[in-house]
Amino acid sequence: MPVTTLEGTVVFTDIVGFTQLTDEHGDDLALTLLERQEELVRHALPEGARVVKELGDGLMLWFDEPASAILTALVLQRAFEEESDGDLPMWVRIGMHWGCPRARGDDVIGRDVNLASRIMDLAAPGEVLCSQATADQSGELPGVGFESLGPVYVRGISDPIPLVRAFYK
Repeated sequence: MPVTTLEGTVVFTDIVGFTQLTDEHGDDLALTLLERQEELVRHALPEGARVVKELGDGLMLWFDEPASAILTALVLQRAFEEESDGDLPMWVRIGMHWGCPRARGDDVIGRDVNLASRIMDLAAPGEVLCSQATADQSGELPGVGFESLGPVYVRGISDPIPLVRAFYK
């Protein structure tokens, strides 16, 4: 299978507390939540973006443009919040990284993918975290702010990664 180099942004979503939710409320509710997450994501994806794959209770997404990735993630967090029920919140964390991963068929692999996944691991419920590289490549985004979290060590990556939290101003 041929391998090519891409340039763009890898985004991971993860439903926080999914295992506990499944344990307490059962598989049917968990499946409903997964389906709703996927519906919201597919509805929000702009041209040039796609779902690469489903990963249990999360998704791996690809965006050609980092600005589009950030704006879509913020729109999604707002949609997830609106979908939340007081008894059953839809808490999703989102992490992303811009870089040059490899494409192997429809899949996207490599260090930049791993880094995006590790950034997502650090996000709190309802939070959008991205590498400083993603923010730098996005240019000026009206109405969007970035809070520096400083360089952070992430599992499996030897050098600290400058991270930022993206938010609506």
